[in-house]
Amino acid sequence: MTSKPASKILAWAIGFSVLAFTATAALAQWQWVEKDGRKIFSDRPPPADIQEKDILKRPAGAPRAAVAATVAAPAAAASPPGLKASAPKLSGKDAELEAKKKKADEEEAAKKKAEEDKAAKTRADNCERAKTGLATLQSGVRMSSVNAKGEREIFDDAKRAAETKRAQEVIDASCK
Repeated sequence: MTSKPASKILAWAIGFSVLAFTATAALAQWQWVEKDGRKIFSDRPPPADIQEKDILKRPAGAPRAAVAATVAAPAAAASPPGLKASAPKLSGKDAELEAKKKKADEEEAAKKKAEEDKAAKTRADNCERAKTGLATLQSGVRMSSVNAKGEREIFDDAKRAAETKRAQEVIDASCK
């Protein structure tokens, strides 16, 4: 019976030690501003080219010169003589994000072109219909239309002139 309480105490002790470890690791954070104005958060000290005034936050008890020296010393010892240790240069751009943005821009341009093509086709159809209607109106053929009551009305000269004017306005607007 004594093994169950002992295992619970052991589990609690392990849990608290893990919590304490993660809390201290979270406190060991550096924060600085790069030359281009971006804020950088890291668990490692900033590069040597970052000025002291640009360091916004450092872990407690970590002087700048001492940390930079300890970081530089292992890197120099690990590299063969004659070769400089260099970290990969970050451009500040994400290639995948740039590709997605480019693809979205291309899709938007294609969509816009499709809409413009559709509008141009509609204008061309309207133009052709208006030209056909104007030719019919100017031919002198007897024309009629159906009114709201369903009765046929023959075009008189005033109605023909009004329809001719309307067809010409459609041609002017659509046939550019």
